[in-house]
Amino acid sequence: MPEQRGSKHVRERRTEALREEISTIVEGELSDPRLAVCTVTEVALPPGGKAARIFVQVQGNDEEAEEALKGLDAAKGYIRRELIERLGLRHCPELIFQIDRSQQYSERIDELLGRVRRRKK
Repeated sequence: MPEQRGSKHVRERRTEALREEISTIVEGELSDPRLAVCTVTEVALPPGGKAARIFVQVQGNDEEAEEALKGLDAAKGYIRRELIERLGLRHCPELIFQIDRSQQYSERIDELLGRVRRRKK
């Protein structure tokens, strides 16, 4: 069954509100040194709204990214409690943190396209 227009708009607004609040919490309120290099880039909330995927960009190597994910998982309860309070939610979705590798993928694609252009000349 297709999603109704109104509920889609509500979900988009909720997704954006979640992204803004999680970003504020992670970047400004958590004192974990593992999170000093984290930036929340995107939140994906499926139609059911039971779980939210939070994509985080980490400046540094893969080891630092894994440490940042551990720090975020440790702070998950605090973040959920703050979201319930700030956004007035009855139920906060389960938070699933993932590393956002889109910038690395785009750099790799640009590199490959540059190679193709040089070969054509």
